[in-house]
Amino acid sequence: MLTITRKLEFDAGHRIPDHKSQCRNLHGHRYTLEITLVGQVIEQEGSSDNGMIMDFSDVKSLAKIHLVDIWDHAFIVYEKDQAVRDFLATIPDHKTVIIEHIPTVENLARTAFAILRSAFKDHYGTGLRLHKLVLHETPNCWAEITDDA
Repeated sequence: MLTITRKLEFDAGHRIPDHKSQCRNLHGHRYTLEITLVGQVIEQEGSSDNGMIMDFSDVKSLAKIHLVDIWDHAFIVYEKDQAVRDFLATIPDHKTVIIEHIPTVENLARTAFAILRSAFKDHYGTGLRLHKLVLHETPNCWAEITDDA
């Protein structure tokens, strides 16, 4: 199996409402996102993508459109965290992203994987698919999710 990986970074805030320590407070991270794709190498003479699974600039562009630009400099909040949702609503034009799970790195990775899986699904007709996503919350802490299909 041949894969390619593109790394992107974004900044976002969150809180873990039931956490026993500091993470229950509003705070943010510099997230690092690694997107690993699998597919067949394009073999089409004259094509800009000839010899590639997908051009890295196209990986970046799709990831930015579907996820990174939406989450970057946003506060990602659990849909049931009503106190924070109410607070953020008092800030004019605040960039808030509401998700259905508590925004731990594990749940953010699962959410990101679901979003990007559909964005990359067989994009070029070469069997292209999202194989793995790694989301670093800090340089020392991250979650990985893999499509075992």
